[in-house]
Amino acid sequence: MTPDGDTHTPAGGWLDDQERAAWLGVAALLFRLPAALESQLEQNAAITLFEYVVMARLSEQPCRRLHMSDLAVLANGSRSRLSHTVRRLEGKGYLQRRPDAEDGRYTDAILTDAGYELVVRVAPGHVAAVRHLLIDAVTREQLDHLTDIGRRVLCRIDPAATWPP
Repeated sequence: MTPDGDTHTPAGGWLDDQERAAWLGVAALLFRLPAALESQLEQNAAITLFEYVVMARLSEQPCRRLHMSDLAVLANGSRSRLSHTVRRLEGKGYLQRRPDAEDGRYTDAILTDAGYELVVRVAPGHVAAVRHLLIDAVTREQLDHLTDIGRRVLCRIDPAATWPP
């Protein structure tokens, strides 16, 4: 048994039928769930899933403000992707960028009142989509398993990652 409680001993080489089925299911979920959530957001608010995540993460911060580098980590995107996204959201009046008042080497992203109002308006539909597509599709026990699986995989990807992400 490994330190994280894993009793599976890899056979090496190609995936067996059970492993392949699990991987293909996860891979399909990784691609199709975000696409379905993004479709709902685009229809209801003309924003992408990543734009929503950026604004939602900012809405949870004190003063709705965060260093761009920290926001990239919270939104799970590269600095370059975040920069392009913030530029688009600035153009729509949802975000502003400003030098950090205490350390001008950093740039802060700030969620505007219009951006906050958009998140508040869009959040119920997004949560309903998450509930319909994922939460209601599984049992409470399966949700616990999903949580455990997510934690274990994230720890393999980034041992220093915090949970929940």
